Amino acid sequence: MNQQLQDKTDKLKSILADMGGCVVAFSGGVDSTLLFAVAAQVLGDRALAVTATSETYPQRELMEAREFAARIGGRHREVVSEELDIPEFKHNPRNRCYYCKSELFGKLKAIAEAEGLPYVLDGTNLDDRGDHRPGRQAAAEIGVRSPLEEAGFTKQDIRDLSRQMGLPTWDKPAFACLSSRFPYGTAITVDRVSQVGRAEEALRALGFRTLRVRYHNEVARLELGPDEYGSATGPLRQAVIECVKEAGFTYVAVDLQGYRTGAMNEAPE
Repeated sequence: MNQQLQDKTDKLKSILADMGGCVVAFSGGVDSTLLFAVAAQVLGDRALAVTATSETYPQRELMEAREFAARIGGRHREVVSEELDIPEFKHNPRNRCYYCKSELFGKLKAIAEAEGLPYVLDGTNLDDRGDHRPGRQAAAEIGVRSPLEEAGFTKQDIRDLSRQMGLPTWDKPAFACLSSRFPYGTAITVDRVSQVGRAEEALRALGFRTLRVRYHNEVARLELGPDEYGSATGPLRQAVIECVKEAGFTYVAVDLQGYRTGAMNEAPE
């Protein structure tokens, strides 16, 4: 480990030790898995990972979160998140994530209080600062802390330390909940979320790893990793078309720009 990463790791451990106990918002993604792994090392049973389950969170991700928590060996719990019951969320405004995170962090805070754990934590890091993230407002209002950001971790730092710690998430592609697949103003419903989820699962079964199926009514716009575009337009073209149409879409389009974070923020307000 280089000295800079060692210094950040030491600072992260110090921050967690000073907290004395925490609930980690644990999705099983790269960031929250590292955060929980270090918190479990430092705090033992005083660190509790909580995974929120909902229609917008694929079953595959839930199974991985369970598996990763078991490998870490820390305490893990699941809670049902009901963001699709919130009208403001379903209408899908540009600050949609605010309502989701208010719902989630409110429940995690209640769990923390019941467990006698003083803090709720999330996996925000330095690289998240530049993106449109209305959920950060909800985190600030509820008093959620972000130790990875506080310790100066970038996304690459998180992957590097995860690899050194032997965490299986070190090279896991980024994932965001299925609600992020819809253009702002397009209503989010259980049926539509399920449709997108079926298409993405079918594409993963074909071997794609970095992907998003963006919902545009009858059109599925596929964002793929740079090394996967050729497969979708070449040898796997027909299989891609068939599996996306079977999910309920009429047309299948491949975005030439490929996968990028916050693609739905590109449209003018």
